[in-house]
Amino acid sequence: MIIEREQDVTVAALAVMERTSDPRLRQIMVSLVSHLHDFIRDVRLTEAEFREATAILAEMGRLTTDTHNEVVLMAGSLGVSSLVCLLNNGDQGNVETDQSLLGPFWRLNSPRVENGGSIVRSNTPGAPLFVSGRVVDRDGRPVAGAEVDVWHASPVGLYENQDPEQAEMNLRGKFTTDSDGRFSFRSVMMVGYPVPTDGVVGRLLKAQGRHPYRPAHLHTLIFKPGFKVLISQVYDPADPHLDSDVQFGVTKPLIADFVRHDAPHPTEAGVGAPWHSLDHVWHLETGEAVLPRAPIK
Repeated sequence: MIIEREQDVTVAALAVMERTSDPRLRQIMVSLVSHLHDFIRDVRLTEAEFREATAILAEMGRLTTDTHNEVVLMAGSLGVSSLVCLLNNGDQGNVETDQSLLGPFWRLNSPRVENGGSIVRSNTPGAPLFVSGRVVDRDGRPVAGAEVDVWHASPVGLYENQDPEQAEMNLRGKFTTDSDGRFSFRSVMMVGYPVPTDGVVGRLLKAQGRHPYRPAHLHTLIFKPGFKVLISQVYDPADPHLDSDVQFGVTKPLIADFVRHDAPHPTEAGVGAPWHSLDHVWHLETGEAVLPRAPIK
């Protein structure tokens, strides 16, 4: 098609997209081109802005490494990650769900730990945290033999792959639920933290006058054949940034009961006050058990 006016570009591009053989890819590409062209017309994108936009996309690619994923971080900062999650879970967004963001810091092959064991692998100052979890199906029946991958930031707000002071795989571990669907472990209480701001996301947050903080949370990824992989985060209700999460990840079902205790632990020798406990239930939905691609190595 010979282009005679700007409207012809969209017509020609959509015609090409319509020839895509895969039905789902065709649907996605037709909608993408249609909305993208409408966006460009809506904001009257200038040539300079277009060149800047392409430079930003290239920069996000360069900033993505084995230990940091700027693209995933940007998706969260725009609310895209949370929207995709909620649209695809909880009966397509109609009911509450334990699903949440994977985030940019999940790693494959976390070390296996026996129930009741510790995931603290290096000197990590902080109040002790004792977690007791239970995995059930949508009807509340226990799910035995589920693989529960857990990870969280340290009390200084850094994941171990960001912090040379922490040992490899510190504050990461993989557990297996017992016949009652239970698992347990010991760690240290996490804190809220700022997302990395030395790249494209940081410049966006500064331009919008937004803070970079995520509220304190515990990550879980639960795998069991016959169920959809549950990717979840549970949040400390005492965190000051609970209602202004920079990644838009906090939903009501994910606000957990992190209990602070101001007396020594009644059964764990040497655990003085303060210490924290979490007793929480995670709900699996039936589906295909497919692990996500790890955002970092």
